[in-house]
Amino acid sequence: MSHTPHELHEEFPDKAEKISALKQSDAHFARLAEEYHDLNRKVHRAETNVEPVAELVEVEMRKKRAVLKDEIYQMLSA
Repeated sequence: MSHTPHELHEEFPDKAEKISALKQSDAHFARLAEEYHDLNRKVHRAETNVEPVAELVEVEMRKKRAVLKDEIYQMLSA
């Protein structure tokens, strides 16, 4: 499997322990993290032409990934 950029532990390396703890203790955070992970994989497959999509679709997926990442960051920073 190729390296996939933008994994949460790579985006927030100093928050890796908190990410793991919140995934287990906070159902909302766990759902957000899973949604981010799934979307991140789709973006990566689109970017590498494994599963090409229309450019507009790819842009929208990236925007949604950024929104999820912002929400996750807010929870990690609380």
